Amino acid sequence: MKTIIYKISLFFSALVLVACGGVPEEKSETAAEENAFSVEEVLEMVAKENDVTRTLYTKAIVGKGKAQGMKFDEDWRKDDVEAGPLPALFLRGVATSIIKSPVPLGLYLGSDFPVNAANKFEGKQADLFQEIKKTQEPQFFYDEDQKLHTAMFADLASAGACVSCHNKHPQTTKSDWKLGDVMGATTWQYPKDSLTYKETVAVLNAYAKGTVDIYMEYLDEIEAFKESEKPEIGNKWPAEGNYLPTAEVFLDSVKKLSSYETMKHLVAVK
Repeated sequence: MKTIIYKISLFFSALVLVACGGVPEEKSETAAEENAFSVEEVLEMVAKENDVTRTLYTKAIVGKGKAQGMKFDEDWRKDDVEAGPLPALFLRGVATSIIKSPVPLGLYLGSDFPVNAANKFEGKQADLFQEIKKTQEPQFFYDEDQKLHTAMFADLASAGACVSCHNKHPQTTKSDWKLGDVMGATTWQYPKDSLTYKETVAVLNAYAKGTVDIYMEYLDEIEAFKESEKPEIGNKWPAEGNYLPTAEVFLDSVKKLSSYETMKHLVAVK
């Protein structure tokens, strides 16, 4: 676990060095302390990282895993349930990890037709979500009650596993979801209106660590299986059979898919 977290930190620290122009350490430290990004830019960066991660988990782990007989359940943490987390619960696990970190980043998922009534949008967020459903464009606002800068991003039905699960769920309030539908919105919050390079990297690190934390919790759950067949954990993916990638392999795949876009943002600041 420590090795994986070190790799996360090292990777994003390298991006900061590039963003600072590869300057000597003294100057790089000064540059890293200057406000460089608006909160909207940073939340867009981490939202894109989240899109890549969740899509990979949903399609390559849940979708392909189900085809191999793997189970995923909302009660996956219960002792008598041998299953992994559904995509929405994977996100909740990431959010829980972030809450435990020193980074003041908030993350949650809401909808106008949620399975869990507690996740239903209300007030201004409900109004902005209607706009998101029309345009699929992110919405930004300042939450006066919480004193937090807030960003909402469309959460799409990107895989058949999402559609079938929500349509068949006993508590569903909508049973005709289709691929590509805007099922909800991920909402991100941060207290400051601008961030330094270091703060930006801390946000990205906190999110990446959250994905590792919840994925490793899933792998630990598998180790405790008594009745179900355990997939082999290593370098292979469910598309190849009854396999699951290690946390390190999963993270490496996420980085390959998302790091280029993140780096473009970091080096674009003059």
